[in-house]
Amino acid sequence: MTKAIGFSAFGGTDVLHPIEIDLPAPGPGRVRVAVRAAGVNPVDHKLRSGAMTGLFPVTFPHVTGFEVAGVVEAVGEGVTRWVPGDEVFGPTGGGGYAEHVLAAAEDLARKPAALGWARAAAIPVAAETSWRALDLLGVESGRTLLVHGAAGGVGTVLLQFARSRGIRVIGTASEANHARLRELGAVAVAYGDGLAERVRAVAPDGVDRVLDAAGQGDVLPLSIELAGGAEHVLTIADWEGAARYGVRCSAGAETVHQHGPALAAALALHEEGTLSLPLHEVFPLAEAARAHRVSEGGHVRGKIVLTVGRDRD
Repeated sequence: MTKAIGFSAFGGTDVLHPIEIDLPAPGPGRVRVAVRAAGVNPVDHKLRSGAMTGLFPVTFPHVTGFEVAGVVEAVGEGVTRWVPGDEVFGPTGGGGYAEHVLAAAEDLARKPAALGWARAAAIPVAAETSWRALDLLGVESGRTLLVHGAAGGVGTVLLQFARSRGIRVIGTASEANHARLRELGAVAVAYGDGLAERVRAVAPDGVDRVLDAAGQGDVLPLSIELAGGAEHVLTIADWEGAARYGVRCSAGAETVHQHGPALAAALALHEEGTLSLPLHEVFPLAEAARAHRVSEGGHVRGKIVLTVGRDRD
């Protein structure tokens, strides 16, 4: 058996509780990872609340968590890339809030010694989502991209990927995060009333594409207007709004993932010494409920991470 934090019914943060699950055995192409840290993402609390049952059906008890960093403990048939003892990070299909989790061997990346456990666990979802969003939007070098929620985990990594592709980014965020966005090469604007006028002031000819990474407020109609059509807008956070306004939505469940190139791009930035992904707050695994409350509160700068054991870097 191994320990985890899960829930046996949909609800608020109080439904999260310690559970014991069978120690997973890796099948073909899979590895078992002894988890050192797990990333916390908005999808986690949306799953817990029952808001995403249409996209991500769950069975109880359920353990969420879609990204981890840890040590390979066992490998399944056909796995030659990894051996027990290798330090890795990458996505999981869920179950990351645990001492052990299974992952696809091909999706994992080797963790550099200079990259701490918590920071490594913060990368996979933000990197893959950013990479996928840029490809789905088809943003070309020299074009202008408007990003709602640019100071969050996805937005922070996306700004860096966009800069490396020569894309100009306008990012919305609270004023407290504007200096941070400018450090990452974006033009910062405040969200809220008057957003359209502020965007037009820095982009008089409009914007070429829009990514909604916030899912807060009714920004999709405004985004359609600024970008010249719903086909130029993508949301990763507002499924109901996407259906209402005819905007594309990429939730991760219905698309082909791009973990390999996304993690490679993030590692390249790390090796250059330019990768920046702040840790908003780090909690021990036992405080997953508290981490969810912070995540649900919004205004998260960077990523929230859970650690297993004493690793809190």
